[in-house]
Amino acid sequence: MLPFTVTLRAGESPYRQVVYAATRAIVSGELAQGASFPSVRELSQALKINPNTAQKVIADLVRSGLLEVRPGIGTIVTCGRRASAAERRALLSHEVEQLVVEAKRLGLEADDVIEAVDEQWTRLFGDRVTARSR
Repeated sequence: MLPFTVTLRAGESPYRQVVYAATRAIVSGELAQGASFPSVRELSQALKINPNTAQKVIADLVRSGLLEVRPGIGTIVTCGRRASAAERRALLSHEVEQLVVEAKRLGLEADDVIEAVDEQWTRLFGDRVTARSR
C-alpha cells in the first residue's frame, strides 16, 4: 500500500500524475519528513506502471529535493525546501479549474464560488478567510 493516494486517469501521463500526487503528499505534510518512500518496485507494482516510469518519478522527486536516497536504508522524505505559496497553490490548479468550469456550467458568478468556498472553509476550520477580509 502506498503512503499517498493517486488514481491514474486515462489520457494523462502516469509519470506526471504520480509526481503530482507524491509532491502534494509531501508538501501538504501527509508524508512526513523521514518517512520511507516506496521503492521503484513497490511503486511500479502498486500502480501497475512501468518500472522505468517509477524510476523516473523517484529521480524527479530526488532532483527537486523532496526525496533522498540513502544507501542501505532506502528512499526517504526530506525536509527539502519549503514550497512557496505559489507552488502550493499550483497543486490545486486542476481542482480549481474543475470548480470554475462547474460553477460556470451552473450559471454561478465568481462571488458565488468565493462565498461557497468561504462557507466550506468556515465549516471545516471555523475561521472565515476570504480575499476581501485579508
